[in-house]
Amino acid sequence: MTMTPPRSSSSGPAPPAPRPPAPAPRPPADTERPRGGRLSTFVRGRWLRTIPGRIGIHVVLCLAAIVALLAVLTVSIGNARDSVQTIGHDAGPQVVATGTLYFALSDMDAQVSNILLIGRDHDLGIGHDRSLRVYEQRRSEADAAAVQAAQLAGGDEALRRTVQEVLDGLGEYERLVGRAMELDAQAGHPPGQLPQQVVDAYRQATDLMKLQLLPKAYNITLDTGAQVRQEYEEKRSAVLSGRTWVAVTGLVVLLLLIATQLYLARTFRRVLNPALVLATLATLALGGVGAGMLTAQAGHMQKAKEDGFDSILQLSRARAISHSAFADESRYLLDPGRADTYEQTYLDKSLSVIQPDLGDKPVNLENYYAGLEEKVGPYKAGEGDVPFLGFFGDEARTVEPGREADALQKTLLAYRTVQRNDARIRELASSGDRAGAVDARMASNAIRDFGVYDKALGELTAVHQDAFDDAVGDADGGLRGWNAVPAAGAAAIALLIFAGVRPRLAEFR
Repeated sequence: MTMTPPRSSSSGPAPPAPRPPAPAPRPPADTERPRGGRLSTFVRGRWLRTIPGRIGIHVVLCLAAIVALLAVLTVSIGNARDSVQTIGHDAGPQVVATGTLYFALSDMDAQVSNILLIGRDHDLGIGHDRSLRVYEQRRSEADAAAVQAAQLAGGDEALRRTVQEVLDGLGEYERLVGRAMELDAQAGHPPGQLPQQVVDAYRQATDLMKLQLLPKAYNITLDTGAQVRQEYEEKRSAVLSGRTWVAVTGLVVLLLLIATQLYLARTFRRVLNPALVLATLATLALGGVGAGMLTAQAGHMQKAKEDGFDSILQLSRARAISHSAFADESRYLLDPGRADTYEQTYLDKSLSVIQPDLGDKPVNLENYYAGLEEKVGPYKAGEGDVPFLGFFGDEARTVEPGREADALQKTLLAYRTVQRNDARIRELASSGDRAGAVDARMASNAIRDFGVYDKALGELTAVHQDAFDDAVGDADGGLRGWNAVPAAGAAAIALLIFAGVRPRLAEFR
């Protein structure tokens, strides 16, 4: 009989439970956060809570401010340099030269009137041959001035067209003058007694000069002068604005450097950081010297423009108009049919040079002569109120004591002598002594006195030319070396900042 093993009872002991799997090993600490963790830390700004991070912020802000200071200085110095180049070397002198165009054209016509007035007496006045040589000289000067005006025109089509019209008209004027001189030589007339055909030929030439060429030449100088003044104002304004920005950015750099110095002193318990102190002093020097240089440049350019350019241009107009008025004396005598017209144009031109206060008196030559003696005679240049207007009135209101005042006084005295001679010439002509009037006009005394006046006016212009040259020279000297100074200064300040913070950062390595 087979025995069956007994079944285990359910109430017996339970088998042991299986052990849970061992946890996976944790990655090393340096691999727990992937590379993206550092970026996340930077984005979250955790690094700002560290001392090195805060030092870095100070350095970055200081360097950004230094770059801004460098940029502002560079732009401002460029504007100052452009201002000096424009008014001192390029457009300014060229515009003054265009004033020669009006003078040269005026004197050309003056020499023609003298040649025709003396007729067959070739030795009267400065003589036929010398007058002709002066005419040719003025023709060359007019050509040169027109070329400079064309250069100034640049892309200004209207100005270029005006210059071309002057050149074309000058060719026509020479043709008409040639015809008048040819008829004059054939006539062989006594001084002041021109045949009507000569007078008619000259009228065509002088009308072309007075009605077309001279107004256009005057407008060329006015237009080009206005362009230079506009450029000057823009550049000077930019320089002064640059000075303000240099001061502001320099102050920002100083404040940031001081803040960095204070942070390092508080954090590391040290009184001063020598390198940062030097950086602060260097910033103060660069900003202060830069702002001072820009201030000086604005002053130099103001002097060059007001004491030099404006006065030279104004006096060149006075000289041209004076020569044209002096020629009107000849026209007054050689063309009796237009004597009243030439007398009025002489008065108008004289008034533009000096306009004395005539009160309620009629404005005519007789009262003009009296007004000169009454108002201009007692006047002392540089002293008291100026009792007259005109080009010399403007000059008298800005005259400075010394050489300039002396030159102006000499010019005014010579001008009064010229006007006394004119009064004598017209007195003879109005009394019927035409030959005496011609002789007085072409006499050596009248021509010599006008030459003395012209020389005195040239000396007065030379005073302003010296002031212009001195101001431009000072401006050029003040800019010397400033191409490299801003960059070198900014680089030195940046190196000092790095030198100041590097030892502190090294303590955390």
